[in-house]
Amino acid sequence: MDAQCGSRRLRFQLVEHRKPPGVTWESWVDKQIREGYEQGAFDHLPGAGQPIRGLDAAHDEDWWIKEKLKREDLSYLPPTLAIRKRVEEARLAIAVATTEPAVRSIIDEINGEIWRVNALASAGPPSTVVRFDEEETVAAWRRDHPADDVAPSDAVANAPEPQHAHRRRRALRFWWAKAR
Repeated sequence: MDAQCGSRRLRFQLVEHRKPPGVTWESWVDKQIREGYEQGAFDHLPGAGQPIRGLDAAHDEDWWIKEKLKREDLSYLPPTLAIRKRVEEARLAIAVATTEPAVRSIIDEINGEIWRVNALASAGPPSTVVRFDEEETVAAWRRDHPADDVAPSDAVANAPEPQHAHRRRRALRFWWAKAR
Protein backbone atom coordinates (compact mmCIF):
# COMPACT_ATOMS: atom_id res chain seq x y z
CA MET A 1 0.00 0.00 0.00
CA ASP A 2 2.83 2.41 0.87
CA ALA A 3 4.53 1.75 -2.46
CA GLN A 4 1.34 2.71 -4.30
CA CYS A 5 0.98 5.93 -2.31
CA GLY A 6 4.62 6.76 -2.96
CA SER A 7 4.27 6.17 -6.68
CA ARG A 8 1.08 8.29 -6.77
CA ARG A 9 2.92 11.10 -4.99
CA LEU A 10 5.81 10.84 -7.44
CA ARG A 11 3.43 10.76 -10.41
CA PHE A 12 1.64 13.85 -9.05
CA GLN A 13 4.94 15.73 -8.71
CA LEU A 14 5.96 14.81 -12.25
CA VAL A 15 2.62 15.95 -13.67
CA GLU A 16 2.89 19.18 -11.69
CA HIS A 17 6.23 20.04 -13.34
CA ARG A 18 5.17 19.37 -16.91
CA LYS A 19 4.98 22.17 -19.40
CA PRO A 20 1.45 23.50 -19.66
CA PRO A 21 -0.11 23.42 -23.12
CA GLY A 22 0.00 26.66 -25.06
CA VAL A 23 3.19 27.94 -23.38
CA THR A 24 6.47 27.97 -25.29
CA TRP A 25 9.36 25.96 -23.90
CA GLU A 26 11.55 29.02 -23.59
CA SER A 27 9.08 31.05 -21.54
CA TRP A 28 8.24 28.04 -19.33
CA VAL A 29 11.93 27.33 -18.58
CA ASP A 30 12.66 31.03 -18.04
CA LYS A 31 9.78 31.21 -15.57
CA GLN A 32 11.12 28.22 -13.59
CA ILE A 33 14.62 29.74 -13.47
CA ARG A 34 13.25 33.10 -12.34
CA GLU A 35 11.15 31.47 -9.60
CA GLY A 36 14.14 29.40 -8.42
CA TYR A 37 16.27 32.55 -8.33
CA GLU A 38 13.62 34.40 -6.29
CA GLN A 39 13.34 31.47 -3.85
CA GLY A 40 17.14 31.42 -3.36
CA ALA A 41 17.76 28.02 -4.96
CA PHE A 42 20.95 29.33 -6.63
CA ASP A 43 22.40 31.16 -3.63
CA HIS A 44 24.70 28.52 -2.13
CA LEU A 45 25.97 26.63 -5.17
CA PRO A 46 29.63 25.50 -5.19
CA GLY A 47 31.86 27.97 -7.03
CA ALA A 48 29.43 30.87 -6.63
CA GLY A 49 31.11 34.20 -7.28
CA GLN A 50 34.19 32.60 -8.85
CA PRO A 51 35.17 32.94 -12.50
CA ILE A 52 34.38 30.01 -14.77
CA ARG A 53 37.54 27.98 -15.42
CA GLY A 54 38.66 27.60 -19.02
CA LEU A 55 36.29 30.22 -20.38
CA ASP A 56 39.11 31.99 -22.23
CA ALA A 57 40.78 28.77 -23.46
CA ALA A 58 40.47 27.40 -26.97
CA HIS A 59 37.68 24.89 -27.57
CA ASP A 60 38.70 21.29 -26.95
CA GLU A 61 36.27 18.47 -27.72
CA ASP A 62 37.90 16.16 -25.17
CA TRP A 63 37.91 18.64 -22.29
CA TRP A 64 35.67 16.48 -20.14
CA ILE A 65 37.92 13.42 -20.52
CA LYS A 66 40.97 15.46 -19.54
CA GLU A 67 39.16 16.95 -16.55
CA LYS A 68 38.02 13.48 -15.40
CA LEU A 69 41.57 12.09 -15.67
CA LYS A 70 42.95 15.07 -13.74
CA ARG A 71 40.21 14.88 -11.09
CA GLU A 72 40.68 11.11 -10.60
CA ASP A 73 44.49 11.47 -10.73
CA LEU A 74 44.71 8.99 -13.62
CA SER A 75 46.85 8.89 -16.72
CA TYR A 76 46.72 6.91 -19.90
CA LEU A 77 49.54 6.08 -22.23
CA PRO A 78 49.41 3.68 -25.16
CA PRO A 79 51.00 0.36 -24.14
CA THR A 80 54.06 0.95 -26.32
CA LEU A 81 54.82 4.21 -24.52
CA ALA A 82 53.85 2.97 -21.06
CA ILE A 83 56.35 0.12 -21.33
CA ARG A 84 59.18 2.63 -21.75
CA LYS A 85 58.16 4.25 -18.49
CA ARG A 86 57.99 0.83 -16.81
CA VAL A 87 61.50 -0.03 -18.11
CA GLU A 88 62.89 3.10 -16.49
CA GLU A 89 61.11 2.26 -13.25
CA ALA A 90 62.52 -1.28 -13.42
CA ARG A 91 66.05 0.07 -13.89
CA LEU A 92 65.63 2.24 -10.81
CA ALA A 93 64.21 -0.70 -8.85
CA ILE A 94 67.16 -2.88 -9.87
CA ALA A 95 69.59 -0.16 -8.78
CA VAL A 96 68.12 -0.04 -5.26
CA ALA A 97 67.46 -3.80 -4.93
CA THR A 98 69.28 -5.40 -2.03
CA THR A 99 69.34 -9.06 -3.09
CA GLU A 100 70.01 -10.95 -6.28
CA PRO A 101 66.68 -12.83 -6.13
CA ALA A 102 64.90 -9.48 -6.00
CA VAL A 103 66.85 -8.32 -9.07
CA ARG A 104 65.98 -11.52 -10.95
CA SER A 105 62.33 -11.13 -9.99
CA ILE A 106 62.25 -7.54 -11.28
CA ILE A 107 63.94 -8.60 -14.53
CA ASP A 108 61.52 -11.50 -14.97
CA GLU A 109 58.52 -9.26 -14.41
CA ILE A 110 59.63 -6.48 -16.77
CA ASN A 111 60.67 -8.99 -19.45
CA GLY A 112 57.17 -10.48 -19.31
CA GLU A 113 55.62 -7.06 -19.74
CA ILE A 114 57.97 -6.20 -22.62
CA TRP A 115 57.15 -9.50 -24.32
CA ARG A 116 53.42 -8.90 -23.93
CA VAL A 117 53.58 -5.36 -25.33
CA ASN A 118 55.82 -6.34 -28.24
CA ALA A 119 53.63 -9.32 -29.10
CA LEU A 120 50.17 -7.85 -28.62
CA ALA A 121 50.37 -4.08 -29.05
CA SER A 122 48.77 -2.76 -32.19
CA ALA A 123 47.57 0.71 -31.17
CA GLY A 124 49.94 3.64 -30.96
CA PRO A 125 53.55 3.85 -32.04
CA PRO A 126 55.49 0.61 -32.55
CA SER A 127 57.46 -0.75 -29.61
CA THR A 128 61.23 -0.81 -29.94
CA VAL A 129 61.91 -1.93 -26.37
CA VAL A 130 64.21 -4.95 -26.06
CA ARG A 131 63.99 -7.42 -23.20
CA PHE A 132 66.61 -7.32 -20.46
CA ASP A 133 69.46 -9.85 -20.67
CA GLU A 134 69.09 -11.39 -17.24
CA GLU A 135 72.67 -12.59 -16.74
CA GLU A 136 74.19 -9.36 -18.03
CA THR A 137 71.93 -7.24 -15.83
CA VAL A 138 72.61 -9.37 -12.75
CA ALA A 139 76.38 -9.18 -13.44
CA ALA A 140 76.15 -5.37 -13.68
CA TRP A 141 74.15 -5.29 -10.44
CA ARG A 142 76.84 -7.43 -8.73
CA ARG A 143 79.53 -5.00 -9.88
CA ASP A 144 77.55 -2.11 -8.36
CA HIS A 145 76.85 -4.05 -5.13
CA PRO A 146 80.14 -5.77 -4.18
CA ALA A 147 79.26 -6.03 -0.46
CA ASP A 148 76.48 -8.54 -1.06
CA ASP A 149 77.49 -12.10 -0.10
CA VAL A 150 74.87 -13.91 -2.16
CA ALA A 151 76.32 -16.65 -4.33
CA PRO A 152 74.77 -17.00 -7.81
CA SER A 153 73.75 -20.63 -7.22
CA ASP A 154 72.01 -19.70 -3.94
CA ALA A 155 70.24 -16.80 -5.62
CA VAL A 156 68.82 -18.99 -8.38
CA ALA A 157 67.78 -21.72 -5.94
CA ASN A 158 66.09 -19.28 -3.55
CA ALA A 159 64.57 -16.96 -6.17
CA PRO A 160 60.83 -16.56 -5.73
CA GLU A 161 58.57 -17.34 -8.66
CA PRO A 162 57.91 -14.08 -10.51
CA GLN A 163 54.48 -12.55 -10.05
CA HIS A 164 53.77 -12.54 -13.76
CA ALA A 165 54.65 -16.21 -14.42
CA HIS A 166 51.00 -17.24 -14.48
CA ARG A 167 50.24 -14.43 -16.96
CA ARG A 168 53.09 -15.59 -19.20
CA ARG A 169 51.82 -19.18 -19.16
CA ARG A 170 48.30 -17.99 -19.97
CA ALA A 171 49.56 -15.83 -22.83
CA LEU A 172 51.62 -18.71 -24.23
CA ARG A 173 48.58 -20.98 -24.05
CA PHE A 174 46.55 -18.32 -25.88
CA TRP A 175 49.13 -17.98 -28.67
CA TRP A 176 49.58 -21.74 -28.92
CA ALA A 177 45.82 -22.23 -29.28
CA LYS A 178 45.67 -19.45 -31.86
CA ALA A 179 48.52 -20.99 -33.86
CA ARG A 180 46.73 -24.36 -34.15
